[in-house]
Amino acid sequence: MQRKQILGRGANLSRRDFLKLGGAGLAGAALLGTAGCGGGGSGSNDVLLSFGPDDTGTLPKAVEKFNKQSDFKITYREMPSDTGQYFDKLRTQFQAGGGDIDVIVGDVIWPAQFAANGWISDVTDRFTDADEFLPGPMQSATYDGKIYGVPWYTDAGLLYYRQDLLEKAGYSEPPKTWDELQEMANKIQQDEGIKNGYVFQGAEYEGGVCNGLEYIRSHGGDVLDPNDPSKVIIDSPESAAGLATYRSMVESGAAPQAVLQYKEDESHSSFLNGEAVFIRNWPYMYSLAGSTDYPDVKPEQLGVAPLPVDPGNQSSSTLGGWNFLINATSDKQDQAWEFIRFMTSPEQQKFKAVEGSFLPTRQSLYNDPEVTDNVPVARLGKEAIIENSTARPVSPFYSDVSLELAAGFNSALAGDTSPEETVNTLQEEIQSITEQGEQVS
Repeated sequence: MQRKQILGRGANLSRRDFLKLGGAGLAGAALLGTAGCGGGGSGSNDVLLSFGPDDTGTLPKAVEKFNKQSDFKITYREMPSDTGQYFDKLRTQFQAGGGDIDVIVGDVIWPAQFAANGWISDVTDRFTDADEFLPGPMQSATYDGKIYGVPWYTDAGLLYYRQDLLEKAGYSEPPKTWDELQEMANKIQQDEGIKNGYVFQGAEYEGGVCNGLEYIRSHGGDVLDPNDPSKVIIDSPESAAGLATYRSMVESGAAPQAVLQYKEDESHSSFLNGEAVFIRNWPYMYSLAGSTDYPDVKPEQLGVAPLPVDPGNQSSSTLGGWNFLINATSDKQDQAWEFIRFMTSPEQQKFKAVEGSFLPTRQSLYNDPEVTDNVPVARLGKEAIIENSTARPVSPFYSDVSLELAAGFNSALAGDTSPEETVNTLQEEIQSITEQGEQVS
């Protein structure tokens, strides 16, 4: 499903190579095409919408409903399911002058990059009810104090656990700290003869970045200064402590060495086949429990909780999801906005949640019984989704920053580099990316 593909990379030209060619990622690319030239739009009364495949069918149904009541039509152009390839297709069109797409459904990590290059429209003045949306998704759509997108649906990292096994072991509630997680995982693993205590996504890819960030932030560290995104702050005792805890999951035996290569499929297969007590994963996994593919673990055996913390700090769940963006060169700005408002209305977000198990971005829907009854993870993970979700570093050079974070986090998890060495190296590399990008832009 599309909601599982937010982490895909798959670019034809690696971000590292693009960094070398372009000066600093997308900032270098800005020299190859001027967003104000050319012109978007489909060349007709139709408004062209881009998104990857929608296996749930909720997007085509919503488009059909809109088209029946509108005096203009939405045409849905299906893009690659791999978000790296989707990203590259959009970037190529932008560099050539804008392309013909009017409305873009974009990954939450894209707005800052696109906005910095002038490729998407500032919708701050149009967006009059932004305070009704979840803070995390709104943060992902905001760059340099302005809003460049409207959140459609969201994802957040959650801690799933075998509630039946915790109760059998005498635990009345899930772990609140990382130390408690290790203790419970090791005990139940040994007592029940289960293969793994805790599994997660530790491979060198975007999902590994999301996991590593959660350890750093739940220890009080971060990558960029929230008040000044141009300032790199990852080289701190708090960040190093977070990566030390990350590594300890493997060192203690709570997590298997194999998590160094685990992505979503490997981790959820282990857990849903009854081979793990705990898993960190996205909301989509709940719908797989008890399915034909995974009959061993039923939904009623699962518990969902916020991710653990280091004592004295706050739980941190890395934000995923998708936003609606408008091509800055489109000549159908008003029509694009009308469609986006329809798609992100309470009625349409409820439809997408109930029919497709997608998590809404409007805060009020988490109190709607129809949503919480039909999408249990919306109820069970409410605290993590609403209060603890945090966007990945908001930077116009995120593609290049992400490469370094993925490599550094995986190296620290493997024990190939110490936590202190890792954050020191990342500080230097990310600072270099930022400085080069600012020089080019």
